[in-house]
Amino acid sequence: MTDINPLLDFTGLPRFAAINAGHIAPAIDRLLAENRACIDMLTRPETPATWAAFVSPLEDANERLARAWGVVGHLHGVLDSPELRAAYNANQPRIVQYYTELGQNLQLFDKYKSLRASPEFVTLAQAQRQIVENEIRDFRLSGAELSQDKKQRFAAISEELARLATKFSENVLDATNAFSLCVEDRSELAGIPEDVIDAARAAADKDGKSGWKFSLQAPSYVPFMQYADKRELREQLYRAYVTRGSEFGKPEFDNTPLIRQILRLHHDAAQLLGYANHAEVSLVPKMAQTPQQVLEFLDELAAKALPFARKDYAELGEFAAAELGLAQLEAWDLAYASEKLRAARYAFSDQEVKQYFPESKVMQGMFRLVETIFGLHIQPDQAETWDPAVRFFRISDAEGNLVGQFYLDPYARDTKRGGAWMDEAISRRRLGVRVQAPVAYLTCNFPAPVGGKSALFTHDEVLTLFHEFGHGLHHMLTRVDYLGVSGLHGVEWDAVELPSQFMENFCWEWEVLKHMTAHADSGEPLPRALYDKMLAAKNFQSGMQTVRQLEFSLFDMHLHYDFDPAGGKTPQQLLDEIRNRVAVAIPPAYNRFQNNFSHIFAGGYSAGYYSYKWAEVLSADAYSLFEENGVLDSSSGGRFRDEVLAVGGSRPALESFKAFRGREPRVDALLRHSGMTTA
Repeated sequence: MTDINPLLDFTGLPRFAAINAGHIAPAIDRLLAENRACIDMLTRPETPATWAAFVSPLEDANERLARAWGVVGHLHGVLDSPELRAAYNANQPRIVQYYTELGQNLQLFDKYKSLRASPEFVTLAQAQRQIVENEIRDFRLSGAELSQDKKQRFAAISEELARLATKFSENVLDATNAFSLCVEDRSELAGIPEDVIDAARAAADKDGKSGWKFSLQAPSYVPFMQYADKRELREQLYRAYVTRGSEFGKPEFDNTPLIRQILRLHHDAAQLLGYANHAEVSLVPKMAQTPQQVLEFLDELAAKALPFARKDYAELGEFAAAELGLAQLEAWDLAYASEKLRAARYAFSDQEVKQYFPESKVMQGMFRLVETIFGLHIQPDQAETWDPAVRFFRISDAEGNLVGQFYLDPYARDTKRGGAWMDEAISRRRLGVRVQAPVAYLTCNFPAPVGGKSALFTHDEVLTLFHEFGHGLHHMLTRVDYLGVSGLHGVEWDAVELPSQFMENFCWEWEVLKHMTAHADSGEPLPRALYDKMLAAKNFQSGMQTVRQLEFSLFDMHLHYDFDPAGGKTPQQLLDEIRNRVAVAIPPAYNRFQNNFSHIFAGGYSAGYYSYKWAEVLSADAYSLFEENGVLDSSSGGRFRDEVLAVGGSRPALESFKAFRGREPRVDALLRHSGMTTA
């Protein structure tokens, strides 16, 4: 049927070419009405509390809504327009309201409890039992057991938090796009690589302007800060970047009041549920048990990393003073001086390495690795997309059976929020005799090709690509037949980063790199001598990088654990205190990092940012099996696929880790990988 609302067509892949903002409200109207009718039927006394009569129909209804709204949310993130934004913001409260109603429906809650207490429960598959247990837990966390007046308050909080998170993210995007640095004099661009200058020239041309245009988007900002010799311009760009979404820019983009509101509402919601703070609520479905355990973990890492970080910073300061004439190292000098020190110490630069990583070769190499260790085939496929640059691929097993599919949207554009992420388009589940294959979105913000040449990636961007593909594999290689614990569903949040960070390790292996590099001009693979230099430099400033991540993690946890959002202390003062404890490079007073910290205020990582470091311990330890057995060892790969990726959330992540590694996780591998050992 061609006249059906494309958001209501679940027969296959999303019909991106047909979707417009006008489809959103009618689709949501219909789906919400259908879902509420379904819930009405399921909560009747005559509907038995069985998997087939109760859980399965509810799962069907919620999946349709999740798929339709997932497409809308995806487009809001990658193809922002005034019309789409307005439609998204108008309908998001209705979605939140529905899920709040769902989570507080005592009759549904009772049905799940009845199922758990029934003779059928012990006959269910492990994955099904896990779903029932998770649902009962989530009902409690959604306020199902609250009194009616408290339920209403909890629902209002949930709706407002969703609105504020969206507004926070939109403010960061709008503030990022609101600034540009236009340079008219070519001599002021000394030090900046030619491909970055070409991109800036193309950006100015697009605006019908002369000169060169630099923006706060990563492909423009990062190399400018690394290579621009003109210090005043670095300072100008830095100041604009770190004050995004703050009181120093347009008032309508200021996230300062939103942060207070979000923190206060998180705290109020936690107290309604009977918890002391939001951190306690956040940890209920995670591996870590208590905020104190997380803080001890972070403090222990900080104690081990700080001596290395102080040494890194002292060496950088000495080099900057002696070789660059920078007596006082400022925040806008750090990336610049670091790149110069790296080049001096290891005789190579990021820009030199970048010439060996054309996009097509990187993709080939990454696919080859995954095919080798997991026994898969990856090929281009056909699908409607939202931008001409987006590509589509299919993954099949050794017998040619479809395993999963994914979209790759690699390049930055001004309609796309910053960062990189994986999201699900369709999740695996069994539908009778048929299995619904999972489909993923892989989204990055890499520099687009300029002047008909291939896009070139820095090694850091290659790491990012592997990271997101790791998330994608977690979603696509699941073998679980039940939606609630298929792929990433039901996986503890602090274990979600295990497969993504695990994949990053391969980007440092010669056996992998030699197959994914070809010089942009000569086509020659990465020389072994340059690889050896990269490896020698792998842990360059790892101490500084580690304490920076710990600073963010500690700030996030304290903010949601023992910070009083109604008290006299500001989030900035808390951040300053943490920096005085664990940071070695203190930024200027105008730095407003927290105002664009989308991970915790808009991205679901509140009281969970520590997960990156927590999962890094797991991923480094998991990867150590490949170090022992061989980087391309397919038996180790098969084991990782079977015991970690395939099982999804059907069992606790710690059990999956132990099934793979044969023991509890250890921190030793992470410290070794980071060069933070004294032996």
